Amino acid sequence: MIEKVIWLALGLLVIASLLPLRNKIKLSLAGISWLFFSIHWMLQWKHYYDLEDYVNVFLTIFASVFSIFIGYIMIKKDKRLFGKINGIDTLTSILMMTTAAAIGGLSYFLFSEIPSMNLWLISTVTDQTVWMGSLFGIMITRLDWNLIAVNGYKVEIILACTAIESIALFIGLIASVNAPYKRLASAFIVSVPVIYGLNLIRNVFVVDAYGMMWFGDPEKSFYIAHTIIAKIGSLIALFLVAYVVLKILPEIIDMIDGILNLVGGIFKNDG
Repeated sequence: MIEKVIWLALGLLVIASLLPLRNKIKLSLAGISWLFFSIHWMLQWKHYYDLEDYVNVFLTIFASVFSIFIGYIMIKKDKRLFGKINGIDTLTSILMMTTAAAIGGLSYFLFSEIPSMNLWLISTVTDQTVWMGSLFGIMITRLDWNLIAVNGYKVEIILACTAIESIALFIGLIASVNAPYKRLASAFIVSVPVIYGLNLIRNVFVVDAYGMMWFGDPEKSFYIAHTIIAKIGSLIALFLVAYVVLKILPEIIDMIDGILNLVGGIFKNDG
Protein backbone atom coordinates (compact mmCIF):
# COMPACT_ATOMS: atom_id res chain seq x y z
CA MET A 1 0.00 0.00 0.00
CA ILE A 2 2.80 2.40 0.88
CA GLU A 3 4.19 1.93 -2.62
CA LYS A 4 1.14 3.82 -3.93
CA VAL A 5 2.14 6.86 -1.91
CA ILE A 6 3.16 8.52 -5.17
CA TRP A 7 -0.51 9.12 -6.04
CA LEU A 8 -1.12 10.78 -2.69
CA ALA A 9 1.96 12.93 -3.17
CA LEU A 10 0.98 13.94 -6.71
CA GLY A 11 -2.63 14.61 -5.73
CA LEU A 12 -1.56 16.92 -2.91
CA LEU A 13 1.01 18.62 -5.15
CA VAL A 14 -1.67 19.35 -7.75
CA ILE A 15 -4.10 20.71 -5.14
CA ALA A 16 -1.37 22.86 -3.57
CA SER A 17 -0.42 24.20 -7.01
CA LEU A 18 -4.03 25.17 -7.78
CA LEU A 19 -4.69 26.96 -4.48
CA PRO A 20 -4.47 30.78 -4.56
CA LEU A 21 -1.23 32.28 -3.31
CA ARG A 22 -2.92 33.89 -0.31
CA ASN A 23 -4.55 30.65 0.85
CA LYS A 24 -3.25 29.95 4.36
CA ILE A 25 -2.76 26.22 3.83
CA LYS A 26 -1.03 26.44 0.43
CA LEU A 27 2.54 26.27 1.74
CA SER A 28 1.80 23.69 4.42
CA LEU A 29 -0.04 21.43 1.97
CA ALA A 30 2.75 21.78 -0.57
CA GLY A 31 5.29 20.92 2.12
CA ILE A 32 3.39 17.79 3.15
CA SER A 33 3.18 16.85 -0.53
CA TRP A 34 6.96 17.01 -0.84
CA LEU A 35 7.37 14.83 2.25
CA PHE A 36 5.13 12.16 0.73
CA PHE A 37 7.12 12.53 -2.49
CA SER A 38 10.29 11.77 -0.49
CA ILE A 39 8.76 8.50 0.77
CA HIS A 40 8.26 7.37 -2.83
CA TRP A 41 11.91 8.01 -3.68
CA MET A 42 13.07 6.29 -0.48
CA LEU A 43 11.41 3.11 -1.73
CA GLN A 44 13.17 3.16 -5.11
CA TRP A 45 16.88 2.93 -4.35
CA LYS A 46 16.91 -0.82 -3.58
CA HIS A 47 15.34 -1.64 -6.96
CA TYR A 48 18.21 0.12 -8.74
CA TYR A 49 20.77 -1.33 -6.33
CA ASP A 50 19.59 -4.85 -7.25
CA LEU A 51 20.06 -3.89 -10.91
CA GLU A 52 23.54 -2.54 -10.09
CA ASP A 53 22.46 0.83 -11.48
CA TYR A 54 24.38 2.91 -8.97
CA VAL A 55 23.79 6.22 -10.73
CA ASN A 56 20.05 5.87 -10.18
CA VAL A 57 20.68 4.68 -6.62
CA PHE A 58 22.39 8.00 -5.96
CA LEU A 59 19.71 9.99 -7.81
CA THR A 60 16.82 8.40 -5.91
CA ILE A 61 18.51 8.98 -2.55
CA PHE A 62 19.27 12.57 -3.55
CA ALA A 63 15.66 13.09 -4.70
CA SER A 64 14.40 11.78 -1.36
CA VAL A 65 16.67 14.04 0.70
CA PHE A 66 15.91 17.04 -1.51
CA SER A 67 12.16 16.44 -1.21
CA ILE A 68 12.43 16.31 2.59
CA PHE A 69 14.46 19.51 2.50
CA ILE A 70 11.89 21.36 0.38
CA GLY A 71 9.00 20.00 2.43
CA TYR A 72 10.63 21.19 5.65
CA ILE A 73 11.19 24.67 4.24
CA MET A 74 7.59 25.05 3.13
CA ILE A 75 6.07 23.73 6.36
CA LYS A 76 8.37 25.89 8.48
CA LYS A 77 7.38 29.07 6.56
CA ASP A 78 10.45 30.95 7.71
CA LYS A 79 9.75 34.55 6.63
CA ARG A 80 13.46 35.28 6.60
CA LEU A 81 13.81 32.96 3.62
CA PHE A 82 10.81 33.95 1.53
CA GLY A 83 11.36 37.23 -0.26
CA LYS A 84 13.72 38.72 -2.81
CA ILE A 85 17.28 37.44 -2.58
CA ASN A 86 19.64 38.86 -5.20
CA GLY A 87 16.59 40.29 -6.96
CA ILE A 88 14.76 36.95 -7.29
CA ASP A 89 11.60 36.05 -5.37
CA THR A 90 12.36 32.75 -3.62
CA LEU A 91 8.70 32.08 -2.79
CA THR A 92 7.76 32.29 -6.47
CA SER A 93 10.64 29.94 -7.30
CA ILE A 94 9.66 27.25 -4.81
CA LEU A 95 6.00 27.40 -5.87
CA MET A 96 7.05 27.13 -9.54
CA MET A 97 9.08 24.06 -8.67
CA THR A 98 6.08 22.56 -6.88
CA THR A 99 3.94 23.09 -9.99
CA ALA A 100 6.67 21.61 -12.19
CA ALA A 101 6.87 18.54 -9.94
CA ALA A 102 3.08 18.11 -9.97
CA ILE A 103 2.67 18.34 -13.74
CA GLY A 104 5.89 16.55 -14.63
CA GLY A 105 5.15 13.82 -12.10
CA LEU A 106 1.66 13.24 -13.46
CA SER A 107 3.01 13.20 -17.02
CA TYR A 108 5.41 10.41 -16.10
CA PHE A 109 3.60 8.31 -13.48
CA LEU A 110 0.38 8.07 -15.49
CA PHE A 111 2.38 6.01 -17.99
CA SER A 112 4.63 4.18 -15.55
CA GLU A 113 2.01 3.13 -12.99
CA ILE A 114 -1.23 2.62 -14.97
CA PRO A 115 -0.97 -0.61 -17.02
CA SER A 116 -3.30 0.47 -19.85
CA MET A 117 -1.43 3.77 -20.34
CA ASN A 118 1.90 1.95 -20.15
CA LEU A 119 0.81 -0.56 -22.77
CA TRP A 120 -0.53 2.17 -25.08
CA LEU A 121 2.65 4.27 -24.94
CA ILE A 122 5.05 1.37 -25.43
CA SER A 123 2.92 -0.09 -28.22
CA THR A 124 2.75 3.29 -29.97
CA VAL A 125 6.51 3.80 -29.75
CA THR A 126 7.05 0.25 -31.04
CA ASP A 127 4.81 0.97 -34.05
CA GLN A 128 6.52 4.26 -34.79
CA THR A 129 10.00 2.80 -34.42
CA VAL A 130 9.13 0.32 -37.17
CA TRP A 131 7.74 3.21 -39.26
CA MET A 132 10.82 5.36 -38.65
CA GLY A 133 13.03 2.47 -39.68
CA SER A 134 11.17 2.19 -42.98
CA LEU A 135 11.95 5.85 -43.71
CA PHE A 136 15.65 4.99 -43.52
CA GLY A 137 15.22 1.83 -45.57
CA ILE A 138 15.73 -0.43 -42.55
CA MET A 139 13.60 -3.55 -42.34
CA ILE A 140 12.37 -3.84 -38.77
CA THR A 141 9.98 -6.69 -38.05
CA ARG A 142 7.34 -6.27 -35.38
CA LEU A 143 6.90 -9.50 -33.43
CA ASP A 144 4.63 -8.39 -30.61
CA TRP A 145 3.15 -5.24 -29.07
CA ASN A 146 6.55 -4.42 -27.56
CA LEU A 147 8.94 -6.66 -29.48
CA ILE A 148 10.80 -5.85 -32.70
CA ALA A 149 13.66 -7.50 -34.57
CA VAL A 150 16.29 -6.84 -37.21
CA ASN A 151 17.92 -9.78 -38.94
CA GLY A 152 16.26 -12.11 -36.43
CA TYR A 153 17.75 -10.37 -33.38
CA LYS A 154 15.00 -9.30 -31.00
CA VAL A 155 14.76 -6.10 -28.96
CA GLU A 156 12.09 -5.40 -26.36
CA ILE A 157 10.77 -1.85 -26.18
CA ILE A 158 10.33 -0.85 -22.53
CA LEU A 159 9.17 2.38 -20.89
CA ALA A 160 12.71 3.78 -20.87
CA CYS A 161 12.71 3.46 -24.68
CA THR A 162 9.87 6.00 -24.96
CA ALA A 163 11.77 9.03 -23.60
CA ILE A 164 8.82 9.72 -21.29
CA GLU A 165 11.17 10.73 -18.44
CA SER A 166 12.72 13.59 -20.43
CA ILE A 167 9.40 14.57 -21.99
CA ALA A 168 7.71 14.74 -18.58
CA LEU A 169 10.55 16.87 -17.22
CA PHE A 170 10.18 19.48 -19.94
CA ILE A 171 6.39 19.45 -19.78
CA GLY A 172 6.56 20.13 -16.05
CA LEU A 173 9.11 22.93 -16.39
CA ILE A 174 7.29 24.65 -19.25
CA ALA A 175 3.89 24.38 -17.56
CA SER A 176 5.24 25.94 -14.36
CA VAL A 177 6.20 29.19 -16.09
CA ASN A 178 3.89 32.21 -16.14
CA ALA A 179 4.67 33.50 -19.62
CA PRO A 180 2.81 34.50 -22.83
CA TYR A 181 1.21 31.58 -24.66
CA LYS A 182 3.40 32.13 -27.73
CA ARG A 183 6.62 31.59 -25.77
CA LEU A 184 5.19 28.57 -23.93
CA ALA A 185 4.08 27.02 -27.24
CA SER A 186 7.50 27.69 -28.80
CA ALA A 187 9.28 26.04 -25.84
CA PHE A 188 6.97 23.03 -26.08
CA ILE A 189 7.50 22.63 -29.84
CA VAL A 190 11.30 22.73 -29.62
CA SER A 191 11.38 20.22 -26.77
CA VAL A 192 8.66 17.57 -26.57
CA PRO A 193 8.19 16.69 -30.29
CA VAL A 194 11.94 16.98 -30.90
CA ILE A 195 12.81 14.66 -28.01
CA TYR A 196 10.15 12.17 -29.12
CA GLY A 197 11.38 12.16 -32.73
CA LEU A 198 15.05 11.86 -31.77
CA ASN A 199 14.19 8.97 -29.47
CA LEU A 200 12.58 7.06 -32.36
CA ILE A 201 15.77 7.58 -34.37
CA ARG A 202 17.75 6.36 -31.36
CA ASN A 203 15.63 3.19 -31.19
CA VAL A 204 16.13 2.52 -34.89
CA PHE A 205 19.89 3.03 -34.58
CA VAL A 206 20.22 0.68 -31.61
CA VAL A 207 18.10 -2.15 -33.04
CA ASP A 208 19.79 -1.96 -36.46
CA ALA A 209 23.29 -1.80 -34.98
CA TYR A 210 22.41 -4.84 -32.85
CA GLY A 211 20.74 -6.88 -35.58
CA MET A 212 23.31 -6.10 -38.27
CA MET A 213 26.24 -6.44 -35.85
CA TRP A 214 27.80 -3.10 -36.68
CA PHE A 215 30.48 -3.30 -34.00
CA GLY A 216 31.35 -7.00 -33.98
CA ASP A 217 29.17 -9.66 -32.35
CA PRO A 218 25.53 -8.84 -31.47
CA GLU A 219 26.13 -8.33 -27.74
CA LYS A 220 29.07 -6.00 -28.29
CA SER A 221 27.17 -4.11 -30.97
CA PHE A 222 24.20 -3.60 -28.65
CA TYR A 223 26.42 -2.43 -25.80
CA ILE A 224 28.31 0.09 -27.92
CA ALA A 225 25.19 1.36 -29.70
CA HIS A 226 22.89 1.50 -26.68
CA THR A 227 25.10 2.13 -23.67
CA ILE A 228 27.79 4.33 -25.22
CA ILE A 229 26.79 6.05 -28.46
CA ALA A 230 23.05 6.42 -27.81
CA LYS A 231 23.55 7.61 -24.22
CA ILE A 232 26.15 10.20 -25.20
CA GLY A 233 23.97 11.33 -28.11
CA SER A 234 20.94 11.61 -25.83
CA LEU A 235 22.84 13.73 -23.32
CA ILE A 236 24.08 16.09 -26.03
CA ALA A 237 20.58 16.36 -27.52
CA LEU A 238 18.99 17.07 -24.11
CA PHE A 239 21.61 19.70 -23.38
CA LEU A 240 20.90 21.46 -26.66
CA VAL A 241 17.13 21.24 -26.19
CA ALA A 242 17.46 22.57 -22.64
CA TYR A 243 19.61 25.46 -23.89
CA VAL A 244 16.98 26.48 -26.45
CA VAL A 245 14.12 26.16 -23.94
CA LEU A 246 15.99 28.29 -21.40
CA LYS A 247 16.60 30.94 -24.06
CA ILE A 248 12.86 31.02 -24.77
CA LEU A 249 11.82 30.82 -21.10
CA PRO A 250 14.49 32.54 -18.96
CA GLU A 251 11.97 32.35 -16.09
CA ILE A 252 13.17 28.77 -15.57
CA ILE A 253 16.69 30.07 -14.88
CA ASP A 254 15.20 32.52 -12.36
CA MET A 255 13.41 29.61 -10.68
CA ILE A 256 16.66 27.65 -10.39
CA ASP A 257 18.49 30.72 -9.08
CA GLY A 258 15.69 31.30 -6.57
CA ILE A 259 16.00 27.74 -5.21
CA LEU A 260 19.78 28.06 -4.96
CA ASN A 261 19.40 31.42 -3.19
CA LEU A 262 16.88 29.83 -0.83
CA VAL A 263 19.28 27.01 0.02
CA GLY A 264 22.09 29.51 0.48
CA GLY A 265 19.87 31.61 2.76
CA ILE A 266 19.12 28.61 4.96
CA PHE A 267 22.78 27.76 5.48
CA LYS A 268 23.58 31.42 6.07
CA ASN A 269 20.87 31.71 8.75
CA ASP A 270 21.91 28.43 10.36
CA GLY A 271 25.49 29.62 10.41
